[in-house]
Amino acid sequence: MATSVVSLLKNARITSRDAEEVRWRNEQENRSAIHLVTALTVVAFLIHGYHPFAEDGGLYLAGIKRVLEPGMYPLESGFVLGHLRFSIFAPVLALAVRISGAKLETILLWLYLGTIWMTLWAGWLIAKRCFQGRRCVGAVALLATWLTMPIAGTSLMLMDPYVTARSISTPCTMLALVYAFDFLTQWHRYGELDRGAMAKLGIALAIAALMHPLMAAYGFGCVLALGVAVTRRRRTWLIGMAAICASAIAVALILRMVGQPESESYRQVAMSRYYWFLEEWHWYEWIGLAGPLVILGYTALGLQRKSKGPAQIALARMCIVAGTAAGLVALIFARPDATNLLVARLQPLRVFQIIYIVMILFVGAQLTTWLGDKKLLRTVTFTALAAIMFTAERETFPSSAHIELPIERQNNEWVQAFEWIRSNTPRGALFALDSDYITQPGEDAQSFRAIAERSALPDYSKDGGEAAITPSLADAWKAGQVRQSRLSERTDSDRIASLKPAGVSWIVLSRKAVTAFRCDYANAAVKVCRLPADDAGKTFASTSSPLPPAKR
Repeated sequence: MATSVVSLLKNARITSRDAEEVRWRNEQENRSAIHLVTALTVVAFLIHGYHPFAEDGGLYLAGIKRVLEPGMYPLESGFVLGHLRFSIFAPVLALAVRISGAKLETILLWLYLGTIWMTLWAGWLIAKRCFQGRRCVGAVALLATWLTMPIAGTSLMLMDPYVTARSISTPCTMLALVYAFDFLTQWHRYGELDRGAMAKLGIALAIAALMHPLMAAYGFGCVLALGVAVTRRRRTWLIGMAAICASAIAVALILRMVGQPESESYRQVAMSRYYWFLEEWHWYEWIGLAGPLVILGYTALGLQRKSKGPAQIALARMCIVAGTAAGLVALIFARPDATNLLVARLQPLRVFQIIYIVMILFVGAQLTTWLGDKKLLRTVTFTALAAIMFTAERETFPSSAHIELPIERQNNEWVQAFEWIRSNTPRGALFALDSDYITQPGEDAQSFRAIAERSALPDYSKDGGEAAITPSLADAWKAGQVRQSRLSERTDSDRIASLKPAGVSWIVLSRKAVTAFRCDYANAAVKVCRLPADDAGKTFASTSSPLPPAKR
């Protein structure tokens, strides 16, 4: 009896020591992972840069400024308020500014770095469940390197070089997949409910939904697909895949039935978003859609034959299920000739954001395996990949600083003009610009409203995207295009006839535009001019009046 007691005590000490050693190893691993992710965050920041006022970043920034100061953008405000309808992103950022007393631009910069860190950390947690050691590091390193990779045919990047609601919803969705996998694994293996993982899953999806409901919905779809994919039985998985695809098609069919016929104005807006419609795609975009599914399908098939890598198999299957369902819905229902375009407006192919992330993690791990123990070769390979992404970023924003910090003077001449407008024109003024100004050489998709803090008639690109998801703005968008089309090439009388009825008082023209209007500011790219206060401008000659010297 005494011998048994002594033996039990020894076993208890050994078990306790083993448990302590496991905890110590986990802490060391987590500490190393934190250091790795922090270093990769800096690397990603240097590779991809930062452009807070560009593209969708400018749209969201204008919305935050409107919340901070409700009187801002009093005219054409629908194109500013659109992003505030279903998301708490702008109110939360505005609250952070009020509580902290810090500048909005400073908070955005720290949020940008924080969301990169969270995305890479979530990528690490996913990779940790699939790979070990060097392969895990390679997976997250490639994700950091390819963080701004465009997703074929969706007009999205994995992560933008600026802050939007997606900057927060993306890592939250990735974390939801981590917790969903933990919950499902525990249930399938031991028949136990991991309530902690379930709670974390719910919180992650809830935060994603509060920030970006549409992306969160597709994240939830991936969670459902993962629930089907974790099963070890191939027949069960195939039945589950068919059920999810059928359910997705049924939901899309219901949406088409309840949707109202589109107006002609709205249909014109929708057609400007060609990427909504698969039949309008270019051939290389089809490769970008099918390629990730082929890579992941090949990976899953190979691992299944070797009877290893259950986590990788589950994630690959999840992507195949989600991608197939989204592709079928888009192909069947997102069509230009459809009576209503509600399904197209929901952009089901956005689910490929998650699919691309998983694919990149898999490719990074496999690339590390191929390169083996050759540290120099690994360094050269990843450096070359980083150089390609850096070059692509500079080609996208050639006239702007690579990292646009709030403390620096911007060297983009369009931005300089917008900043002059912010400091020297009436706050209630309504501006007009060429409808395609955002794509002009040197403009770099910098947002007029976000920088100038003035109202403007809607532009073709970004405001067109807002009108495409908000049909009530279609007429205003169409009218804006007519009034501003080829604005820099018109005569003064045409400009007055077109813009005066809309209440426009200032215009931004190309430096080369011919005008007799008073232009208070000019640089090498643009000039900022006043519309005459009366109809006298109708008699203006078509010759240009002297301009003030270019201001730098």
